[in-house]
Amino acid sequence: MPHDQHIDIGVRLHLRDWRPPRDAGEAATFLLLHGLASNARTWDGVAAALADAGHRAIAVDQRGHGLSDKPATGYDFDTVTDDLRRLIAALEIERPILAGQSWGGNVVLAFGARFPGVARGLIFVDGGFLELAGRGPWAQVSRELAPPNLVGTPRAQLKTWVAAAHPTWDDAGVEATLANFETLPDGTVRPWLTYDRHLQNLRARYDQRPRALFPRVQEPVLIVAADDGSDWAARKREPVAMAQAGLVQAMVAWLSGPHDLHVDQPETLAGRFLAASQGW
Repeated sequence: MPHDQHIDIGVRLHLRDWRPPRDAGEAATFLLLHGLASNARTWDGVAAALADAGHRAIAVDQRGHGLSDKPATGYDFDTVTDDLRRLIAALEIERPILAGQSWGGNVVLAFGARFPGVARGLIFVDGGFLELAGRGPWAQVSRELAPPNLVGTPRAQLKTWVAAAHPTWDDAGVEATLANFETLPDGTVRPWLTYDRHLQNLRARYDQRPRALFPRVQEPVLIVAADDGSDWAARKREPVAMAQAGLVQAMVAWLSGPHDLHVDQPETLAGRFLAASQGW
């Protein structure tokens, strides 16, 4: 079971910390970052599998998300990666492996480019390789990617929707996704990440140029991309190949499944992490 705690690094961040039941010798610490408008609990299955294999795993609610502090500003990549750098120092972790899903992958990319040598390796889970600016002008992209307004939705109704969209998920996976939302006393929900802060994050990602950052990353990188059989998955092939070519040392693994691979198939994903990191 994870140990939940808060660490104050200038902003209080909530962590879920799994300690291994046994020592794996040259064990690594995995620091796990969720996607935009998500939360640390979505990594529960992956973290448990990593701990069972003898590794420490720490999942973080990034600022504005989950049970962490929610300042009005500071959702650009410099501030978010500064948070991560201070967190690593506060936890006294030596050369962790950083894994980020979706927007979390972009955070990991930005961290690697800014702080070479701090991490042992980097993992992008269906993120870290797309340039949103290629979709069109900001007004268009912000409109297309704006979050749905779920404020006031009964939690029971939202749970039904999530379970219907992901019929293979167990209740733990559904509940982890529902933890993206605060449950109010009347039984309705609202996102932990407010609409305006969501757009601040989205704007930072729109302005990020991954292709300019790839050559600055010196650590080995594993890219795990999701293939759900859609046209969108097919269109990801080119940017994934460009990321692999632009990074100094990178390998790519494609998994059949939805964007939320860490919730959908946590043990398989953890196995990919462990196999890749053996040479790091």
